[in-house]
Formats: sequence, C-alpha cells, structure tokens
Amino acid sequence: LTTVALDGHRPYAPLRGGAPLPALLPLRELARMEDQQDWRGIASAYLLSGDARQALSYLGNAPASPDVGSDRAVALALAHADASEQRALDEALVVLEDALRDRPDHPQALWNHALVLRNLDLPLLAADAFDAVAKLGEPGWSAEARTHARGLREQTLARGRAWKQAFAATQDLMADPNARLPLEEASRLPGIVRLAFYDAVRAAPSKDAALRLLPLADALDRAYGGGRVLHATVTRVAARDFQKRGPLARDYARFVRGGSPFPPAYLEALRRSGEDDLYVGALGYELKAGRPVDVAAFVRAADGLGDPWFHLIAERERAQQEVRDGQWWKAEARVLEALRTCEAERLDYRCADLHQWMTDMYLSELHRPAEAHEHALRGWRLAKNHGEWQQERTFLQELAQVARFHHVVPTASAYLRESLARMPDDSTQFGYVHRNLATLAWMDFRVDEARQHMELALESSLPPGLNGAGVLADLARFGPMPGAADALSRALSDLRQGQPRPGERALLDAIQGEFELERDRTAGRALLRSALTQAEPWPDDAYARRAKARASAALISDAGRTGAFVEALTLAGRQLQVREVPERCVLAVSVQHERTLAVARGPSGAVSGDFTQTRTAPLGQDASGLVPPALQDALRGCDEVQVLAPPPVNGLQRLLPPDIAWSYRVGHATPGHPPRVDSGMHLVVTNVDTPAALGLPRLPSMSPPPGEDARRAMLEGDQATPSRVLKAMVTAAEVEIHTHGKFSPELSDASLLMLAPEQDGQYALTARQVRAHRLFGAPLVFLAACGAARTAPFPHESFSLPVAFLEAGARAVLAATVDIPDTAGRFFNNVRERIHAGAAPAVALRDERQAWLQASPGDRWVQDVLLFQ
Repeated sequence: LTTVALDGHRPYAPLRGGAPLPALLPLRELARMEDQQDWRGIASAYLLSGDARQALSYLGNAPASPDVGSDRAVALALAHADASEQRALDEALVVLEDALRDRPDHPQALWNHALVLRNLDLPLLAADAFDAVAKLGEPGWSAEARTHARGLREQTLARGRAWKQAFAATQDLMADPNARLPLEEASRLPGIVRLAFYDAVRAAPSKDAALRLLPLADALDRAYGGGRVLHATVTRVAARDFQKRGPLARDYARFVRGGSPFPPAYLEALRRSGEDDLYVGALGYELKAGRPVDVAAFVRAADGLGDPWFHLIAERERAQQEVRDGQWWKAEARVLEALRTCEAERLDYRCADLHQWMTDMYLSELHRPAEAHEHALRGWRLAKNHGEWQQERTFLQELAQVARFHHVVPTASAYLRESLARMPDDSTQFGYVHRNLATLAWMDFRVDEARQHMELALESSLPPGLNGAGVLADLARFGPMPGAADALSRALSDLRQGQPRPGERALLDAIQGEFELERDRTAGRALLRSALTQAEPWPDDAYARRAKARASAALISDAGRTGAFVEALTLAGRQLQVREVPERCVLAVSVQHERTLAVARGPSGAVSGDFTQTRTAPLGQDASGLVPPALQDALRGCDEVQVLAPPPVNGLQRLLPPDIAWSYRVGHATPGHPPRVDSGMHLVVTNVDTPAALGLPRLPSMSPPPGEDARRAMLEGDQATPSRVLKAMVTAAEVEIHTHGKFSPELSDASLLMLAPEQDGQYALTARQVRAHRLFGAPLVFLAACGAARTAPFPHESFSLPVAFLEAGARAVLAATVDIPDTAGRFFNNVRERIHAGAAPAVALRDERQAWLQASPGDRWVQDVLLFQ
C-alpha cells in the first residue's frame, strides 16, 4: 500500500490458526483523515480490516494518480466476493498497467503487478516483475522480491526441462533399434510418450522390433489405469506379414523423420495394404499439416483400430467436417460426448486436445467466448496437472484469444508474453505472439506500439494470418508501413488457398478493401461492397458477420469523410437489416475505432452530419458525447427518434438527452401487422426462487395494476425456471420479467436473467437461449432486472438480451444497462400503462422518465433504461 505509515517491509508470516478477525477501525482517526480528505489513508484502513469494497468507495473520491491506481488494484483484487477471482485480477491488472505507464518505477505498483501476475498463474512474467522490484534496492522488499523471482522461475523452468527431457527420450525410438525405452517417462508424461510409442510401432521394420516395444506398451497401459490396449496393439502388429509391411514401415519412418509430405502413391499403397495403423498415422500427419485428406477414409480406419485414443481423434475430425458443412451444432454435441468418453478412459492428453478444438470452434465459428473460456481453462488445468509443457503454452495462447474477444487487453497480452517466455528462441512463436500483441495494442489505441509489434512479426517466417492481415488493414489509415502491402498480399493469398467458405472469402475481401481504400478509393470501395454482398446471405456464419461489420464500418466512415451523409444512413440501415430507413426523425451513429460519424435527419427530412477521426480510447458503456449538440437540436422537433447504431454503439446508454423520445432500431419489423399488445397473454415472471447458494434476496412482489387483467399469467417461485419461462413466452403478447440480472463474461456474452433452477441446476436465462426460440406473439418485453441490456463490447455484433428478444420476434424491449433498485418494477409498470393508453413506446418511456425524475431527481438510473425496437 502507498500510505507512508504502511509502506515499511514486514516479513510475511502466515497464520497458523483460522481466518483472522477483522481489525477494529479507529473511528476518531478515520474522522480526522476524512476532514483532511486523505482518501488513500481511509481506504488503507478499510483494506487492513478486510473491507475492500469500502476501500474502493473511498478511493473513488481521490484524484487519479499512480499511488491511487496501485491501491485501487489491491482493492479490486480482494473485492471479488460476488464475482470471479479471474475478473478481479483482470481489473487489477488494467489499473496497474495504467499506473506503471505513468510511472514505470512505482515500487508499490511493481510489487502488486508481480502479485497479480503470480495469482494469474503466469510465473515467468511474475518473476520478471519481481526482478523489477528487486532492482529498486528497497530494504526488505528487494530481498523478498529476489526470493520470489528465483522460486517462480526455477519451479517453472524445471517443469519445462522435465517435459523436454521426456520428449527427447522418445525421439530415437523410430531411428535407433537399440534406443532406450522411456519407461520412467511413461509414468510421468504418458501423453507425449504414447504419441511416440505409436510412431515407433508403425516404424518397426520387423516382428522382433515390434515386440521389443512390449515393455513400453505395458508401462503405458499401467499409466492409463491397467488395461491392455497398447499391449494388444504391439501383439497385433507383430503378427503381421513383415515381408509386405516391412518396406512400408521403413518408408513411413523415412517420411516422418524427413518432415516431408507423404506421396499420394504411398498413401494409396497404405490404403490397399490393410496396414490401417500406418494409414492412420500417415493421414494424421497430413491433417496436422493442413493438407487435403479423405476424412471419411481416415475416420473409418481410425475407428477400426479399436483404440479409444484413435476413436477420439476420429470424432474430432468428424466434427471438423461437420463445421465445414455448416452443421456446428452436430459438431458441438459430438465433441462434448467425446469429452465424456475421454474423461471416462482417463485419456487426459486427448481430452486437452478436444478442449482446444472446442475453444477454437467457439471463438472462430460461433463467436461465443464465454464457452471458449470454459474449455480453454479446463484444457490449461489438464495440461498443467499432467506436466504437458507444450500444451500449457498452447492454452496460454488460447486464453489470450478469449481475453482478446472479451477486450481484456492487459490479461491477453500477459498470456501471450508468458507463452513466448517459455519458448523465447522459437521464431514461429515469436511471429505469432508479436502479431497478436499488435492486435491488442491496436485495440487499446496504441498505434505506434501496434506498428512496432507488426514490424517484429513480419521479421519472422510466419505469415501474418487473419488477425495480422486485419491489423495491417487498420494501420493503413495511419500512413504507409514498409513491407505492409507485400505482407498483406501474401497473407490473403495463403488464406484463400484451399476451399474457404463464403463467409471467409467475404472477410478476406473486406480486409483487402479496407487496405486498398487508403491507396485507391475506387478499388477499395468496390471490394468492400462486394464483401458486403457476399456476407449478407450467411447471417449465421461468424466470418460473414465479421465481414459485414468491417465492410459496413469502412464504407460508412468513407461516406462520412466525404460528406455523403444520406449514403451513410442507408449503409447503417443495411447493416442493421432495416429495410426502409425513415425519411425523417432518424439518427445514425457509427464508430470505427478512431472514427466517429453521426448523421441526423430531422422532422423536415433535412440531413446533417458530423465526422471525426480523433478518438483515442476504446468506447465505454456511456455514449454521451457521440452525438454533437447541433445534431441533438436538429432532432428536438421529432415526436420520436429511431436510432440506427451498428455495434459497438448499439445498446450504449445516454446516447441522447432524456428529454428526447428515442429507441434503438434493430432488424426489420415483424412481417404483417403484429397483434395488439392487449390481445394475447400477459406473462409476468416475479417472486423468483433463485438458487439459495447465490445469496440473492427475493425481490418484492409486484403490485398488480388496477382493474381485472384476465390475460395475466404468472410464473413465480420455483416454477419460474428458464425452460418454463421460454415455453410461456412463445405465445405471449406481453412479457414482464422481474428478477435479478447479472453480467458475467465467464458465463455468457450478455447479461443473464437469474431464474429458479431446473432439475439439473441450470438457473440462468441467456441471450443465446432466447435467440433459439420463436416468439409468435410478437410481444412487448419488459426486463426489470439489473443491467439486462448490458453486453460484451464486440465491435461487429451485439449479443445483448434485448437484441436476442428482437431476433426471436419481440416487437419492442425495455431494459436497463445499470443496476436498478427494487422499486424499478413500478417504473416499468407505469411505462406499460402509458403504452396501453395509446402512447408510442419511445414516448411512453420518455414521459415516464421525465415524470419520475421530477418526483425523484436522484433516481438517475431511469436515464439508463433503453428501448429497442
């Protein structure tokens, strides 16, 4: 802590008993510090007493400084009672890196930075951070920092050496008939030893050479629980006719050791030979290299070996083919079932491989980082628990990608740097890490740093890949970069090889169009429009959605830059699938990184716009300031304003002042004329029995509106489960949900509604579940839950609950982006009554908000209740 009285070093002495009792706070001293506005001192006292939340509250009063940032990071790291420790550490790391950017030698921030990295389980980075503390030479602190750094580095590198030694012990099994059998290594690291065992069996040129491997087979069988699978593999191969098999086995060993592709004639000879283990091994190498393979033949042969190890590989490849065919749901179910099989068979190495596949599928294909995080974390833990050093590094990079998707830039950067610290001399890893660090620096508006990382990445032999190509296109807006055009051309050429799907082709054209837009505007616009047209028929493809968003954002910004404001309005409507952009009373707002465009069409139909390219920080949750006052004034004569705001603006609070009636417009209207809101069932979900373990208080009962409501159907208590609520909503004309809301990136990419648990314990209603249903009654939806409109800040699509309801068929949704009080139910009910009295939803919301603020000026939360239509 930075308070002078607490800054002296004291040796760490863990308690030998239970948890310490909270310290009594000296009230007189606290009062004195409050009089002196010593907010850091008060916060330190609360931290020492174990009350991190109060500490955060007082630190909020202090002006920003490295000292305040360092103390705030401590409070954030400790204040995770109702959130995950991961998220608390993520937040602490953000604050600490800001503090160290302002003052790189800040001693407390350096120490706390090291602790956060250690708690994130990034030992080599933590050791480097402790080294930085040691160099300051502070009494006590420096010596302890050196001890921590040495211990973290030695323990971590020792695990790395153990893995490398085991790996080295397997490398001669194919080449040297007298090589030592790695029996001890088989018990400690059965995963990599089993991989080498299979190659050694395949490459055995004679019966005796195969039988020599029986002790290793038995050692591996014991390591996997005592079966006979690998013993049977050796005896089966030893029984083959080696006059026929021997030459094939020798060629197999030669091709594997040489690292060259297997010739088609050799693969065909294997297929005809009946030596299925050799055939599977050769095709496995071809698959790993990304070369075309007869997948159906591979999975048949793999299953035919009768070894669960190869069955799991076959299931993974079947799933991969299903993804290529656009049937991701089949692939998801298949691999989840394979994981259950894998866990039952204790094949941990293969389990980690399947978790990696699921992580990649959820990120690349489905854009579902919450589920990706779960699998990346499970795979990482498996790899660490079993000493699989190389898999650990892989999962560090997977976790970095998940953090990138969640816009947690410092954590993503830390994972990448830790992965490189484990293989600092690997040029391929060097290129991969630096091109991804370039992406992160770009996301954080550090353009010069992004350019430096990209230049380092281009020095390696690794192609820039999709992310690197995207960064090169983005950086083109800030001037030419040596070698960028050639690097982008090579990257796109590589990515277009094979058979990219329509969405992937569209995304590559969008990236190329963005780059060309800065060199040849006509060619760039043509590519961007082509990408947009290609992407639109594939709304369920994540690559197509990214292509549509990139192309639209670039075209909208280009239109704004040239004053073509009507074109920008049309493009914004097209991106949001609004079939007809209103002729008046409409606002379009688009943010493309550093560029912001706002276009207003007032009550007369006159169009005005404002384009800037000076944004220097990521867009937060508050949209105040995106629409200049002159454009706000142009809209004041409108009864209501429809806002066309593509992501990441869509769903942000306070875009327009509270005296303007406005709503976010998303998607086309319900086909035909929707039924009257008072003509169908009025579903009310209230008094929900959330799981006791969550510790959530039951919200007060809603007072029914005056008069009879024959349409009213209640779901309460333990009956208000996600499945029952979803079923009831399908035919409802109105839906009110009064319950607790939660935004948790680890669980979902939008806010959750906390309902009663199902028999299997599932209690959350998510945007993905809502989107999967069809709401035939085109309901008016009121989400009276804390933060129900919050969503992760994805730049190319909105995953919010309100948007999910609209996509499912709702006509309009009201929801808040912030925590709301228990009395909020009355506010939502009053808005509902105004709508029933004939007011348009946007007008009803504006009028009730104004009336509420007049009666209760302190209830600022009503300004953050949004309408989506």
